[in-house]
Amino acid sequence: MTTKTIIKEHRLSGGGVKYKASPNHGGIFAAGVADTIVLHYTGGSSFDSSVEHLCSEKTKASAHLVIGREGQVTQLVPFDTIAWHAGASQWKGRSGMNQYSIGIELDNAGELTKNQAGMYSSWFNRTYAPEEVFRGTHRNRTHPSFWHIYTEQQIEKTFAICDLLCDTYGISEIVGHEEISPKHKVDPGPAFPLDKLRQCVEADRADNSADNIFELGADRVVTATKLNVRSGPSINFEAVSAPLLTGRKVKVIERHEEWSKIEFTQTGWVNSRFLR
Repeated sequence: MTTKTIIKEHRLSGGGVKYKASPNHGGIFAAGVADTIVLHYTGGSSFDSSVEHLCSEKTKASAHLVIGREGQVTQLVPFDTIAWHAGASQWKGRSGMNQYSIGIELDNAGELTKNQAGMYSSWFNRTYAPEEVFRGTHRNRTHPSFWHIYTEQQIEKTFAICDLLCDTYGISEIVGHEEISPKHKVDPGPAFPLDKLRQCVEADRADNSADNIFELGADRVVTATKLNVRSGPSINFEAVSAPLLTGRKVKVIERHEEWSKIEFTQTGWVNSRFLR
């Protein structure tokens, strides 16, 4: 049985979370000022290499957490301590967001380039198949481009941890690196449902009962890039159909905690966070 993840002495505990201390950090946050979460993508080749990179003294960078594509989590800096993730940044009249924020890195290759063979390449020359790619327009641009997708497990884990951090520390803002440093950064990019994350956290604050978010029989729209439909209300159940794509209309016919049983051409369970 999986142990529930909690925060104890400013560290995540349970749920298989690991801790690897990074030397790259500042002092303790001033009381009450760490009111923001900043989301990044690693732009690296793997979860493990990104953790090692952020733990190297030569890097002079870190984050509080790294979240992998299978939902694995390693914490590098305690939540009461300043990590070096935001760089030159500004948000709502404050500059130097390291001193005001908790940084979360998501294992993701970032922006990709399409080659003549119809495959997609990262800056470190790894190729990705079309099903691993999201085509979308970045919030700071006007034309679409190609991005490495985030996995369902990774998105679910990020949503759950952000919810926990907001409840524990009274976080009032969740932003992307692209928003606090728009001239220089593009992460986490359009493949990550950042606006949906903010909506879900706000909804959880308004009503802690997830069962009240959707009425039974209500028509909803899929917001995830590719949403897995499962035989039961958990990621441990097998998929029962091809993933549903963004914009697909479904009907909610049953609810169980954070999961909704939906009806489309068949029935199955999806995480309610990815329905609007």
